[in-house]
Amino acid sequence: MLEMNRDVFITCALTGSGNTQDKSPHVPRSPREIADSAIAAAEAGAAVVHCHVRDPVTGQGSRDPQLYRELTEYIRASATDVVLNLTTGMGGDLVFGDVETPLPPVAGTDMVGASERMQPIADCLPEICTLDCGTMNFAEADYVMTNTPGMLRAMGGMITQLGVQAEIEAFDTGHLWFAKQLVQEGVLAEPALVQLCMGVPWGAPPDMNTLLAMVNNVPASWTWSAFALGAQQMPFVAAAALAGGNVRVGLEDNLYLDRGTLATNAQLVERARVIIEAMGARVLSAAEVRQKLQLTKRSPRG
Repeated sequence: MLEMNRDVFITCALTGSGNTQDKSPHVPRSPREIADSAIAAAEAGAAVVHCHVRDPVTGQGSRDPQLYRELTEYIRASATDVVLNLTTGMGGDLVFGDVETPLPPVAGTDMVGASERMQPIADCLPEICTLDCGTMNFAEADYVMTNTPGMLRAMGGMITQLGVQAEIEAFDTGHLWFAKQLVQEGVLAEPALVQLCMGVPWGAPPDMNTLLAMVNNVPASWTWSAFALGAQQMPFVAAAALAGGNVRVGLEDNLYLDRGTLATNAQLVERARVIIEAMGARVLSAAEVRQKLQLTKRSPRG
């Protein structure tokens, strides 16, 4: 039976690293723009902001530690309280050549070691950081998001040692299987935090049967959220809360408020809040999420 979550927190995924920077004027690029968008999303009701950074000139996704430091300093200097969630997803991009000559890898490949991928986390010490818990084909013909078991064990151990809460990004049921293995091995602490990523080609499709299969593979003591891409974003706000979880919205996953109407992050959070409250649930504050997840708010290393 479904058991609806009556105390829901909203995560806003602000900008991502995909090539959306020229598809909407609302996709933030610079650390200041991303921070301003984070603050507006928090004021609209987001307790958590999930942050990538972008090259301020080109708008393309970046893993420059200095950009992460600038972003976190801007957010922490504001009067608005929000839980900071930084990505570790950059640095695992593998793009093969054509099907007859796949090697060597071609332009777009960005593969670095665990310590380099983790540098922004060590520098900024956010409350939460993501851990993409598996390797996956994406929609692009020859692109693979690469996260080997060895890489995940190394990065997971670093996250735990830093005292940061890992948010396990699960794009399919096998990713949850390995996440449970990481907890069993003591690489990640229990109870864990999970984000169910629905509708990302070619991972878990955005339908209720698959969502419930994912939910049924999350241990009862863990906390989970879910999101879906594009037009499925708001229906999955309702679906996630109804199935007992929390929700994620934001321009990383969807650019539109309505058909033909480009959204801001704050507008997407406001829409999600209306849905959640109309279902009879309460939206949690950043302080309540810290208490719920036993998070530590810290400043960057001096």
